Amino acid sequence: MLGYEQEQRSLNKEQKQAVGLLSIGTFLEYFDLMLYVHMAILLNNLFFPEYDPFTFSLLTAFSFCSTYLLRPIGALIFGYIGDHFGRKIVVVLTTLLMAITCVIIGSMLTYAQIGITASWVLTICRIIQGMSATAEARGAELYLTENSAPPIQYPLVAIITVFSAIGTTVALGIASIFTNQNIYQHESSWRIAFFVGATIAFVGTIARTSLKEADAFSNKRNKLKLRLQENNIMLEEIDTDILDPKVPNATSIWYFFIQCARPPCFYFVYIYCGDILKRECGFTPNQIINQNFWVSIVDLLGIISLAFISYKIHPLKILKIKLYLFFTSLIFFPIMLNYNPTPLYIFIFQCLAALFVFDHVPAAPIFYKYFPVFKRFTYTSMLSAIAKLFTYIITSFGLVYITNYLGYWGLFLIFIPVGITFFMGVTYFEKMEKHRSL
Repeated sequence: MLGYEQEQRSLNKEQKQAVGLLSIGTFLEYFDLMLYVHMAILLNNLFFPEYDPFTFSLLTAFSFCSTYLLRPIGALIFGYIGDHFGRKIVVVLTTLLMAITCVIIGSMLTYAQIGITASWVLTICRIIQGMSATAEARGAELYLTENSAPPIQYPLVAIITVFSAIGTTVALGIASIFTNQNIYQHESSWRIAFFVGATIAFVGTIARTSLKEADAFSNKRNKLKLRLQENNIMLEEIDTDILDPKVPNATSIWYFFIQCARPPCFYFVYIYCGDILKRECGFTPNQIINQNFWVSIVDLLGIISLAFISYKIHPLKILKIKLYLFFTSLIFFPIMLNYNPTPLYIFIFQCLAALFVFDHVPAAPIFYKYFPVFKRFTYTSMLSAIAKLFTYIITSFGLVYITNYLGYWGLFLIFIPVGITFFMGVTYFEKMEKHRSL
């Protein structure tokens, strides 16, 4: 039986305010980040040179992966800031960076106007957006984790993922509107969407300055300072390795593998299936965006359901159930598409995969608590960034080549190893939880 060391079943006024500010900020952050991801099938034509369909698939993969290229460096930078100066400053700074990059993307000239410079500027902006979005979500989740206790802690932290999904859904909706030639006939109407995103991100930056620091971080730091002052020792003179115990290698390894799970699922649902719709069904970019919008609605409803049931069912049990259901759905995908690759069949499998995607939600607080407070931001951010970079590169480029030779069955060469290591990772933390509750 997985139990709780301490219980919290309601929120105080400060916690409610923090949830509101962080949730809105995460929504803005992911709206801005995903705006390009879901408009990439259109915007890549504007900012990169034209190629044949196969090369264009590789270009789409590169454009997508560029968001993750320097995330490990971003994890080090923002992790250091978060562990040494607090969680609050990270969530404020990252929102500001997202706003600035949206202004640049919305204003920049196309490849036809300035050549390869457009490609480089866009790629740099996407890298900065990827770095800031990762740090923002991590900071928000850690902030809520360190300001609450189970069981309400699980749905509380899952709310961050809910609002990131809302941001993704709204980004798809906005992308659908501004790429619909029946509504906006001007070829540059997509720029309006980025200016809207920049505006609301600036508002979110200002709103988040009213947050106070996370309790677990500030309380531990203040108590440490007080004890050191009593002995005439400066905090800066103490090596952080002495302040906190080292993280067990097994904890880091299995957390890494758990973080490897979501990227292949996300890429399959929104990018890979979008490519199939374009190639096999003759969908236009706007039609693909429209279909992905409805898939994102299903995705959002699934995350909301997970947040709700995590209050009653232990999150680690939920993770295993999601894994089983995902593979049960996926096994029929190659069969149906080899038989009849219709938009309806693809939509159904997109929805099933989005609904049962196996990732860390809603168990994030469980994983975080096994990392020391003063190392928590850096360790979890770095492991997550490397995991996502690694799996997104393998998935995006791998699927292009694997499915070219093995057809749709090639999907399993990626999903089976990821699924096995995910299961083993969840099992490891289940054992840790049982040992902790003894």
